[in-house]
Amino acid sequence: MTAQTSSWMTEDLADVRDLARNFFEKEVAPNIEKFIEQHHVDRDLWNKAGELGLLCMSIPEEYGGGGGTFAHEAVLIEEQARVGDTSWGVSLHNSIVAHYLLSYGTEEQKQKWLPKMATGEVVGAIAMTEPGTGSDLQNVKTKAIQHGDEYVVNGSKTFITNGSQADLVIVVAKTDTAEAKNGISLVLVEADRPGYRCGRVLDKLGQRGQDTAELFFDDVRIPTSNLLGTAEGLGFIQLMQQLPQERLIIAVGAVAGMEGALAQTIAYTKSRQAFGKPIFAFQNTKFKLAEAATDAKIARVFVDDCVSKHLRGELDIPTVAMAKWWTTERAMSVADNCLQLHGGYGYMTEYPIARAWVDNRVQMIYAGTNEIMKEIIARTL
Repeated sequence: MTAQTSSWMTEDLADVRDLARNFFEKEVAPNIEKFIEQHHVDRDLWNKAGELGLLCMSIPEEYGGGGGTFAHEAVLIEEQARVGDTSWGVSLHNSIVAHYLLSYGTEEQKQKWLPKMATGEVVGAIAMTEPGTGSDLQNVKTKAIQHGDEYVVNGSKTFITNGSQADLVIVVAKTDTAEAKNGISLVLVEADRPGYRCGRVLDKLGQRGQDTAELFFDDVRIPTSNLLGTAEGLGFIQLMQQLPQERLIIAVGAVAGMEGALAQTIAYTKSRQAFGKPIFAFQNTKFKLAEAATDAKIARVFVDDCVSKHLRGELDIPTVAMAKWWTTERAMSVADNCLQLHGGYGYMTEYPIARAWVDNRVQMIYAGTNEIMKEIIARTL
C-alpha cells in the first residue's frame, strides 16, 4: 500500500524527517522499555535533541530556534509516533510552551528562556489542570496575588506533562479571585523557586514513560515581570488562542499512530500462521485491515488539510476540534481491531500494539475531552 504523501511536505522537511527518524531509532526506540520502567526519559535526551536542532524548530532563529514552521514540528511528532514512543514530552515543549513564550512573552522573557529551551538546557511545562477543575479552566483555584513587586503563588496542579523534569512552568492562575475567566493570568514559575514542589509522578494506565506529575505551589514568590502578557486577566484568551495548535498536535500524532498500528498488524498477520495459512488470508482479517486502512487514509487527508490551513493561518477552531475528536476516536478503534488480530500476543506488553492500545486512550481526554470538542462544534451549527 503506497503511503500518503502530505501536501505540505518539502525537500527541507524530508531532510528533517531523516534526521528525526535516525534520532528516534537510535536514542529513543531502544530505550522505550527503560523509560517506561523509570517513568521518565533520560534527562540528557533533551540535550542530545538540542544539539541536533530538533528542539524549538518552529521558533525564530533570533531566539535560538530553527526558524521553521509547525510543519517541522509535525514531522517530529510523526516520527515519534512511528517508533511507538509516548514517553518524551517534546511536542509540548516545542509546540506549546515555547509558543506561549513566543506569542506573549516580553523580549526579555523570550531572550532569557527560548534559547535555553532550544538547547535542552531548560525543559518546559504548562500547568492548567487542577484536581477539581479538569476542562473547566475558568474556575481554577491556584492564585497568583500581587504583593508589591512580586506575585505570591499558591495552589496545586495535576496531570502535568514533563512535570518532574520541568525547569520552567507556565502556570494558569487567578490574579483576580473576584472574576471568572477575566481573572485568569499566566505566570512563569521557575522550578528552583522556594515553595515550588513536584509531587509524585502519576501511575497512569498508559503513557507510563511520561513523567506526568502533580505540582504544588506554597507561597512561591515570583517577580511581577514573570507575568506572561501585557496585563493581568489575559490568560483565558491566551489559552483559547493556543489550544487549537495543541489539538492539531494530537490529531497529527493520532494519524501517525493509526498508520503505525496498521503497518505492524499487516506484517504480523502475514507472518503468523493459523490453520495452515497466514492470518492475513482469512476474510475477516482482510476486511478489518481494509477498514483500518480506510480510516487511516481519510484521517491523513483530513489532518494534512488542517496542517496546510494552519500553516496559512486559516485553520478555524471548530475544524481543529473536529480533527481532534474524530482522529483520536478512530485511532482507538484501529488500535483495538489491530490488537484483536494479534490474538493473545496483542495482550502482551512486549508487543507494540499493546502499548499503542493503552497509550491512545488518553488522546480522547486531554487538550479538552472529545465531549468538549463536540460542544465547540455544535455551537457553530
